[in-house]
Amino acid sequence: MLDPSDAVAVEKKKKWYYYLWDTLDKPKKERWFMFKLDAALLTFASLGYFIKYLDQQNINSAFVSGMKEDLGLYKNQLNYMQTCWTVGYVIGEIPSNIILTRFRPSRWIPLMELTWTVLTFCLSRADNAKTIYALRFFIGLAESSFYPGMQYIIGSWYRRDELAKRSCIFHTSSALATMFSGYLMAGVYKLDGRHGFRGWQWLFLIDGVISLPIALAGFFVLPDVPEISRPFYLSADEVAFARERMQREGREERRPYTKAKIWGILSGWHVYALTLLYVFFNNGTSSAAPVFAQYLKASKDPKYTVGQINTYPTTQQAVQVVTTLVYAWTSDSVFRGARWPPIVFGGLMNIVVYVSLSIWDIPEGWRWACFILSGCGGGLSGLCMAWAHEICTYDNEERAIVVASMNEFAYVLQAWLPLIVWQQVEAPQYQKGFITISCLSFSLIVTALTIRVLHAREIAKRRSGLDRIFEFIAYIN
Repeated sequence: MLDPSDAVAVEKKKKWYYYLWDTLDKPKKERWFMFKLDAALLTFASLGYFIKYLDQQNINSAFVSGMKEDLGLYKNQLNYMQTCWTVGYVIGEIPSNIILTRFRPSRWIPLMELTWTVLTFCLSRADNAKTIYALRFFIGLAESSFYPGMQYIIGSWYRRDELAKRSCIFHTSSALATMFSGYLMAGVYKLDGRHGFRGWQWLFLIDGVISLPIALAGFFVLPDVPEISRPFYLSADEVAFARERMQREGREERRPYTKAKIWGILSGWHVYALTLLYVFFNNGTSSAAPVFAQYLKASKDPKYTVGQINTYPTTQQAVQVVTTLVYAWTSDSVFRGARWPPIVFGGLMNIVVYVSLSIWDIPEGWRWACFILSGCGGGLSGLCMAWAHEICTYDNEERAIVVASMNEFAYVLQAWLPLIVWQQVEAPQYQKGFITISCLSFSLIVTALTIRVLHAREIAKRRSGLDRIFEFIAYIN
């Protein structure tokens, strides 16, 4: 059986290669346990988020690759398509995470994946905007289970010094999916006209083909949460060890919902401050509109090809992938678990980039640099979620609800804000959008620093209470 005391011993003296990957410095049995957990949970989470974001982003790739002209979408239909998806996504998030605290995630999440895969196939046959609106709504509803749900599950298995890296690796799948969507569209555009399908229709068909096996794999590899987990690749001793690891971390197991619990969640600062943090992050990017691609498409001299329009903007996602991983490793090691320094840095980069774009009359080379460097602000999601797991570690249900609330209210704002500041008719010079991102990024920095102070006070108060308990025990003995 795995011995928890071995892991405690490792924590006291970390070797240099721990900072490359934390499992390298663990005892052999724990290292094997972590390898199997990473191989199953992290791989499924990353692939699942990849197909979710591929579905989410392919509407942009299809729009600039023939769908706009074929279906006559010359007004703000793209904004409405994004909004329909967002409304479905918002409606489903908190109910889905509540379901995950009562039922087996290994059944619920893969079922939702299968649902959105089928609906993605249906998108290839849509022949008008209203059909796309309806399909996008139900795709958003099905996809609402995945990101907050998988963040909740990841937070149920990993400790503080392991969490940011896993959460950020998970999140990089979104940037990789956005990149792949551009490359995929550039490739499948060559199939334009084959078997009666236009290039953008082939995009949705191939998307569904990629998604189906990943969704089916979830029924077998997703490990639930430790207290109800029985995956084929972990022994009973390893599952018991996983529970012990979480107990040492202070991560509570599932408990019934009570009036006192619900009131405690709603009356505390965690849900409000962390939700604001994520709202400012999630809406502090230009992902609501394919800004770089629309800039390239609007260019007359030189005039870019469809392939170039789809592939050049992937440089933004490449920057996002690199900075996300840098944020994760530095947060876990250099900053010793502090999440706020990379968040502040990402916010500052956003301000520099989007203030420059709002001016617009800047050198062409700097404009391109700003489009590319805008990826620096997109990789903070994993850090925000890791911070939420740590702050809410003593209440499992609060943790599930807070994670879902963060994501949900971020998309509540995203449901209507793009209709005002990212209007398609203003492309590509979205001055209102660029100014809005600058303001949201400033708010992100202020919120992160405020949470840092509030959490520090909470930790100090808890330690003071424990000291008094220990003094009382010592007195009565």
